[in-house]
Amino acid sequence: MQARSALFDLYGDHLRPRGGEAPVAALVRLLAPLSIAAPAVRTAISRMVRQGWLAPVRLPAGPGYALTGRGMRRLDEAAARIYRTTRRDWDGRFDLLVLTGSATRAQRSRLADTLGYLGFGALSPSTWAAPRRGTVRARNAEVAALLDEVGVAAARFVARHDGDTAGASDLVRRAWDLPALATAYREFVTEYTPVVAGLPATVTDEQAYAARFRLVHAWRTFLFSDPQLPAELLPPDWPGAAAAAFFDRYAGRLRAAADRYVDSCLPTTHR
Repeated sequence: MQARSALFDLYGDHLRPRGGEAPVAALVRLLAPLSIAAPAVRTAISRMVRQGWLAPVRLPAGPGYALTGRGMRRLDEAAARIYRTTRRDWDGRFDLLVLTGSATRAQRSRLADTLGYLGFGALSPSTWAAPRRGTVRARNAEVAALLDEVGVAAARFVARHDGDTAGASDLVRRAWDLPALATAYREFVTEYTPVVAGLPATVTDEQAYAARFRLVHAWRTFLFSDPQLPAELLPPDWPGAAAAAFFDRYAGRLRAAADRYVDSCLPTTHR
């Protein structure tokens, strides 16, 4: 588990509801059960500060780091997708993004990573599409910021497929590898069933926290591969639905014990 990814999980799942800040010593303690050493934590923190996700703060318990406004927005949006709490009605339209300028390999890689996270799939190296959903305003702002940051020009459109749902489903199969995603969901359930269902009856708060952390960490990777397409565009008996039910069941079951462990690692002012 990469320290930077673990910090995103820690802030998003546990620290954001507690004010979005914590002393460095607490961050080190909270990542220790995941076998992440203190030097790796400090290096990851420095990187996240440079990228604008965290900012240094002086706390009563000592030096610490708080989420920036950008970090809060990203993690709030991620939480809605991780726990699927936002109703995502589809109006039958797609957002289209057509790159109009040349891009280097590094720029293309950066665009692919972030556009994938934002729910876009590639129809060609220069054309990306995403179902237009309720989070469109926030996504538009992130796309605009991304294009500005990367320095690539693009034209943006809103379109409806003239083949209705059947035609749109064909487009979706071009933009996303749904069979591979279905396999990944089945493998997730298979791999993490023993991690969370096989815990001993006498499980400690720390053990429950570590197991739940690994579950959430693995589930969060689907944010980069699954745009959470409308049901109308998915195959019947989509395995992502069963995987989401599995995640919700065990994430909820382990939540209380995980929260107790987090609180035990934080100063009383952050509980």
